[in-house]
Amino acid sequence: MTAALVEKGYAHPDRVAAIGGSAGGLLMGAISNMAPSRYDVILSLVPFVDVVTTMLDPSIPLTTNEYDEWGNPEKPDFYDYMLSYSPYDNLSAQEYPAMFVGTGLWDSQVQYWEPAKYVARLRARMTGGGPIVFRVNMEAGHGGRSGRFDRFRETAEQYAFMLDQLGVEKRAD
Repeated sequence: MTAALVEKGYAHPDRVAAIGGSAGGLLMGAISNMAPSRYDVILSLVPFVDVVTTMLDPSIPLTTNEYDEWGNPEKPDFYDYMLSYSPYDNLSAQEYPAMFVGTGLWDSQVQYWEPAKYVARLRARMTGGGPIVFRVNMEAGHGGRSGRFDRFRETAEQYAFMLDQLGVEKRAD
């Protein structure tokens, strides 16, 4: 996909970024594992990155309701399939792009410890690249901080990280 965007002139080959949250954060984890050299920066927000462990815990809200979408990992076929793409379980010794991983302390859908242990394992396994920024919003849930201006500040921080990593500088007027 990124190659097609570059070929068509929609993206510069040295300035490719991606953003995703929740299940989209799972996608960010997958692309950073499978094609890290194609991205310069990834914003992964409240990422669902430890698929197997999370789906094996029926006490987490929504887990059993999600069996129709994700499968029940207590069944070996689903377990093996989830393990094959789970970003946390597929981190390896390689260079990773710069990443901003954000979570909320009060998230009932993707608890803060899931991205926290993902970032810890990522930092332990990566051989270069980065930086990896981990932001825990102590007042937020799954949708980020409430309040119009708080949300803008949160988004501004994420975009500032992205623009900085892409080498975008303020234009002199």
